[in-house]
Amino acid sequence: MTDLSNLRPAAGRFLPARLERPSPLAFLAWAVTLAVLVHAFTAVGLSPMRLIEGLPNIGRILGQMVPPDLTRLPQIGLAILETFQMALVGTVIGVTLSLPLAILATRTLSPHPTVQVAARAVVSFCRTVPDLVWALLFVIAVGLGPVAGTLAIAVDCIGFCGRFFAEAMEETDPGPREALSALGARPLGIVFSAVVPQAMPSFIATALFALEKATRSSVVLGLVGAGGIGIELKVAMDLFAYDLAATIILAVFALVILVEQVGSRLRARII
Repeated sequence: MTDLSNLRPAAGRFLPARLERPSPLAFLAWAVTLAVLVHAFTAVGLSPMRLIEGLPNIGRILGQMVPPDLTRLPQIGLAILETFQMALVGTVIGVTLSLPLAILATRTLSPHPTVQVAARAVVSFCRTVPDLVWALLFVIAVGLGPVAGTLAIAVDCIGFCGRFFAEAMEETDPGPREALSALGARPLGIVFSAVVPQAMPSFIATALFALEKATRSSVVLGLVGAGGIGIELKVAMDLFAYDLAATIILAVFALVILVEQVGSRLRARII
């Protein structure tokens, strides 16, 4: 017998209720979430009037950015090249170190649950700490320059790639792995013969995403002295040389777009 308790009459017919009545616990959770959201908007002081009042200042700065200053274009080009080199080297180091960590963090491949938990903790820690904080730590450790930025990008890349590498290996087909194990293959041989080849397209796509992420991050890292174009942008803004800052911003935009387009094309070919 059909239960019509959740139906309501409408024009002589029964229609299902549009929304289910929430339980008291669900209603309380939604009320708390709404209260937290309202308090967050109030606490940050977000006001349309403040934005409207600031529009003239934004217009003044944009007016001073036109036309861009091209007198330091060679120096900006060298700084952009250094920025990309930081991102590339940091990504290569991070991807290389991520693979063994990801193998240890994979549930089906880790030699022991304790090792898996420790490897996942390392990956999570690298991912949780912002790359700007890593850059500050490495600036203190090795001094100003691109070395600090490269190391910061590498550690951040470990946190990014380590997680996705482990998930990609957990999603591989267990059949080839079980077949090799039944034949007496060693664990390391099973990993590189049955697991890594299946996950390789995902590895490459993740590495390309990491390179795009590192290119954007390397610009910000220069603001704390970790090399790259960021220091040029900071100096230009501190000196109110907005026309020079416009040139730097356009150069950064061109670099990011170029890296993203090349990465997208490579991912399309791989997939």
